[in-house]
Amino acid sequence: MPEKIFLVSLGCPKNLADAEVLAGGLAEAGYGLTADEAKAGAVLINTCAFLRSAVKESEKEIRRFSALKKSGKIKKILVAGCLVERERDALLKKFPQVDAVVGINALDKAAAALDGRGRCFIAPVSALTAPELKLRLTAPHSAYLKVADGCDNRCAYCAIPAIRGRFRSKPLDQVVGEAEDLVRSGAKEISLIAQDTTLYGADLYGRPKLCALLKKLVKLRGLKWLRLMYVYPERVTADILRLIRDEEKLCHYLDMPLQHISDRVLKNMNRRSTGKTIRAKLAEIRRYVPDMALRTSFITGFPGETEKDFSELLGFVAEAGFDNVAVFPYSREPGTPAAALPGQLPARVKNARARSLIAAQSRVLDGKNRALAGKTVKVLLDSPSSGRTYRDAPEIDGRVEITGAAGRKAGDFVSVRITGAAGYIRRGIIAPGTVPITGERSER
Repeated sequence: MPEKIFLVSLGCPKNLADAEVLAGGLAEAGYGLTADEAKAGAVLINTCAFLRSAVKESEKEIRRFSALKKSGKIKKILVAGCLVERERDALLKKFPQVDAVVGINALDKAAAALDGRGRCFIAPVSALTAPELKLRLTAPHSAYLKVADGCDNRCAYCAIPAIRGRFRSKPLDQVVGEAEDLVRSGAKEISLIAQDTTLYGADLYGRPKLCALLKKLVKLRGLKWLRLMYVYPERVTADILRLIRDEEKLCHYLDMPLQHISDRVLKNMNRRSTGKTIRAKLAEIRRYVPDMALRTSFITGFPGETEKDFSELLGFVAEAGFDNVAVFPYSREPGTPAAALPGQLPARVKNARARSLIAAQSRVLDGKNRALAGKTVKVLLDSPSSGRTYRDAPEIDGRVEITGAAGRKAGDFVSVRITGAAGYIRRGIIAPGTVPITGERSER
């Protein structure tokens, strides 16, 4: 009987989607998963390597389990994911306790690696046309669905094209079939993910087919919320916005990384946006969908960023009214164009600017929380005492902590009256009356 496997998945939801493919292949081969590492015979570490901080976290986990292997507490270590793509077989030399490595284009070889049929499984980039065996690792009511992999945008700071290759979409019917499987397994919320979700289908069909995909997905019986993650601002079209406005199942939510507002910095980042086009896009989004929840991300301390550039970014965050903001001090990634740029800033400057930007967004959030107090919102429960509104994606955004929800369970929709908030954590009580399970997104 094969050993029980303890699976560690680091990084973003796209990496978690890969972990579900790894887990599905292992289950098909007869391996079982355990949530208790003390009961595991082997460990599978699905790594992230997008930033140096992610590399350090991945290597820390490898060292931790290497120590456990030396002490005889586990028998095998398998490393998969982005770090494998960055370091290849050098990873085996760096960490001799690792038994095998599996790249992101060879996820189906995890069982072979654990069986001892090789040490380095790395495959070239290929089309995403083969159905994937998956084992759900998220809660039953909420799931991620990866519609594409790789990236063609070539932002100057980003290592993803080197790690994950060119942009490749899954065929439309394959995505719909995977969504049907997710809904059959209990998913009421599906979050679509890719490096650039708005480019979906362009490589296969000659032009983006996101709207065509969304029109099929909203017809799925049992699906209540459909959420768009990782959209590129220039590709958020009027057709997409009209569809979000008109289709009840489409959450009034966009995760749209912007990275900066200064024209000079955006140009150096090799972004297509300018400050003017970003402001125009935000105005267009809110014209079509006034209650759109917007999540974004920014980089502070990009090479050559001046005090003037950063002041412009601070002012923009204060005025733009984002619902959720992620802030990253610039990370100098080997092999990226930005790593060779002049004007590299010291860590203390990058980190200080990140703290200032987070503080600016906190003030925005305080105002939003005051406006929310006393209102009744629709909440999808992640547990009997905690859930999320349509404004909050799983894991990465805020949540609502609830009292008076006895008898409710994860996956239920309830009406909650907001009584208070601190940062991204809101508090509320169950409002009188019952709520139909319709995925309603409105607030009143």
